[in-house]
Amino acid sequence: MLDAVGVGEGDRLLDVASGPGYVAAAAAARGATVTGVDFSPAMVAKARSLHRGPALSFVVGDAHHLPAPDCSFDAVAMGFGMLHLGRPEAAIAEALRVLRPGGRFAFTVWAPPDRSVGFRLVLDAVERHGEPVRLPHGPDFFHYSRPEAAEAALTAAGFTAVRVSELALVWRPPGPEAVFPAFVEGTARTGGLLRRQPDAARRAIEREVAAAARRFVTAAGTVEIPMPAVLAVAARP
Repeated sequence: MLDAVGVGEGDRLLDVASGPGYVAAAAAARGATVTGVDFSPAMVAKARSLHRGPALSFVVGDAHHLPAPDCSFDAVAMGFGMLHLGRPEAAIAEALRVLRPGGRFAFTVWAPPDRSVGFRLVLDAVERHGEPVRLPHGPDFFHYSRPEAAEAALTAAGFTAVRVSELALVWRPPGPEAVFPAFVEGTARTGGLLRRQPDAARRAIEREVAAAARRFVTAAGTVEIPMPAVLAVAARP
């Protein structure tokens, strides 16, 4: 993602939905001046505890209303944040606003579950064993996983030079039994779906996910689950 926006020495990067700050820290290591913004004070505190430096700062803010003036950054990045926004089109418009002319915006989302296998293992098990649970309303989690949807949204916001590609990522959890807890503890909406299951349904889902994940144990004993991501990149005219 940082390569896609061309971040290097002296560039000003805004990392939106920065979470624990890994993207921001990687950009700062390249010599960029970086601001990470996240709506969660706990995440901002976590990022500040993990990453320090004179060119690196983290602030609480809303992706729908970024706390930054117009044309104030050379690049904007959002690593897997688009998945969790109530109004992603507003966040895209805000990224355009805070970029200087010629600046670049990139975001990543997970590929659809037919290719991001970790999601498929969990969602298939939920379909077979899960109970209906009530979650807060939100947009389609995989909407921007479709290249045409990502391209259309960026173009409608006023971006140009839009490119969408797939990154062939592989997830290596420590074992098949680690897949289910990783989704429970490490995801937002999917984790909420799993945490709200009745105990019997949750145990059945967990057993099926672990059994399905064993198909991805290699001859060397490691677990390698395909988890490609979609990368969308565009420029402000």
